[in-house]
Amino acid sequence: MDILLQVLANGLMLGGLFAIVSVGLTLIFGIVKVVNFAHGEFLMLGMYGTYLVTTGLGLHPFVAVIAVVPALFVLGVLTQRLLIQPLMAAGDDHIQIFATVGLSTALINLALLAFGADIANTPPHGLRAPVVIGPVRVLAGQVVILAAAAVLVAGLQLFLSRTQTGRAIRAVAQNRAAAELMGIDVGRIYALTFGIGAACVGVAAVLVAPLYPTSPTSGTYFVLTAFVVVVLGGLGSIGGAFGGAILIGLIDSLAGFYVGSDLREVAVFGVFLLILILRPSGLFGARLTLAHVSP
Repeated sequence: MDILLQVLANGLMLGGLFAIVSVGLTLIFGIVKVVNFAHGEFLMLGMYGTYLVTTGLGLHPFVAVIAVVPALFVLGVLTQRLLIQPLMAAGDDHIQIFATVGLSTALINLALLAFGADIANTPPHGLRAPVVIGPVRVLAGQVVILAAAAVLVAGLQLFLSRTQTGRAIRAVAQNRAAAELMGIDVGRIYALTFGIGAACVGVAAVLVAPLYPTSPTSGTYFVLTAFVVVVLGGLGSIGGAFGGAILIGLIDSLAGFYVGSDLREVAVFGVFLLILILRPSGLFGARLTLAHVSP
């Protein structure tokens, strides 16, 4: 029983990691209707930013949130304004996808030029210390990530349902033409949403960097699972992304222990395909879409 509890705890912690990486991605898709294939590279840049702040100034990694989150917000706004917005007028979604794929490749190569291919390790400052909860042992940083993911999801839900800007964002997600008729600046909302989504991945980067090595391809591993989580939870569903992430984390952990570490991805993608066959809209897609958040 203790072993099972440990495996479940590991899955829960892993789910928290997937959730905090996925939230920004599903927010952007839910509003702007663009799949940002450079999302993983945004995470990578944030991890490098955390590394530079921590090693250069000798500060705790969490202090880097002061610099990383605003920087990622600006990067998200510029990406939407300079890259996505001009292509949206063309009315071809494929062009937008290719553009974000191109941005992803460009950012990876720029990181290679700037930092090289060597792995950078952010000092953990105690975040890799074990936390014992009964028979379960987890890392302090993992607990922080899970708690931060829950707070971030709850905060975004409150922002979308209780603020004037949040209501405007929901209106644009539900019907762009009607929102424009009501006087909402749709272009501004798109840029703001892209910036918020990028800022969310900045928060994830600050929390992830002390626990995982940083390299130009660091974002690839995380974003692949993030796409699975977003689709599984229901495209555009913030709460669904959190639920999907926890489910994927538990499946990954259970399969890794009871089936074999080399078959974890087979189990994850097998369950993913099965759920999509039975429920193509995702587990929570029909109930928790951004356009239908309860006021």
